[in-house]
Amino acid sequence: MKAIVRERYGSPDVLELRDVDKPVLDDDSVLVKVRAASINAYDWHMMRGLPFLARMSEGLRKPKSIAMGVDVAGQVEAVGKNVTHLRPGDEVFGARSGALAEYVRGSAKSFLVPKPAGLTFEQAAAMPMAATTALQGLRDRGQLKAGQTVLINGAAGGVGTFAVQIAKALGAHVTAVCSTRNVDMVRSIGADEVVDYTREDFTKRGQAYDLILDVAASRPLSECRRVLASNGTLVLVGAPDGRRMGPIVARILAMIVLSRFASQKLLPFLAKNNKEDLMFLKELVEAGRIRPVIDRTYPLSETAAAIRYLEEGHARGKIVITV
Repeated sequence: MKAIVRERYGSPDVLELRDVDKPVLDDDSVLVKVRAASINAYDWHMMRGLPFLARMSEGLRKPKSIAMGVDVAGQVEAVGKNVTHLRPGDEVFGARSGALAEYVRGSAKSFLVPKPAGLTFEQAAAMPMAATTALQGLRDRGQLKAGQTVLINGAAGGVGTFAVQIAKALGAHVTAVCSTRNVDMVRSIGADEVVDYTREDFTKRGQAYDLILDVAASRPLSECRRVLASNGTLVLVGAPDGRRMGPIVARILAMIVLSRFASQKLLPFLAKNNKEDLMFLKELVEAGRIRPVIDRTYPLSETAAAIRYLEEGHARGKIVITV
């Protein structure tokens, strides 16, 4: 089968479309024919081996695994004899290592669930990592309640577009921060107010928010705190510089220290794949509460070009790979 692989860290030039062995099915696994995948910031972090600390688990000098990709949607081709929750022909989506390939294998415990009715494979593949991050950041880490005010900094990207919609689904009043070209799109997915950061500084608006979901990490922490309610919560999802560990660590340490001396909660956050949350997101889609926003699609053979575009930092919603 064809798959995107890389044997060393580096730019998108290290990615290769190569023939590799098709996954072997065992009694406890499922074999999925991939129809679409999507890429996230996580993927270019793994491609480049940055920040360098990531190599402690992924491989110091070269990647331990050559596979690429996580978000996936496809059709079950075969199941092992011990698998009862899925059958051949089922359409599924979720998170599985090696998603940028023609086939993936998942165990019975894999994060694969039935695809939302009414979504294409491309739309479903856009959801897992970004939507789960938005959901867990708002609902779990941020403890968002109906009636609260939430500001989403970085509302036009993959996580941000889901965060706007999920916050509305949870009953919040949503202020979204994005650039001029994305104002109409962000408003169309449910934002109550939209701040164009090229024309206005959201930290100087004189408004206070119960929750700030900081995806872009584009403003100093001290300035964000000015527009956070005295008992409000700031959840950090993004990083000021995803390539270097120093700024990330500095911001997280500042949040930990300041939280000790203030009534405001300043919380770093890292999402975890979760079947229950994928099912919850599926229900939100089928209820018409959220919808993936897709900027561009690329064929599997052009994954390197897709990641180059992602690295530019201007993607509107998600970038999807068709297989």
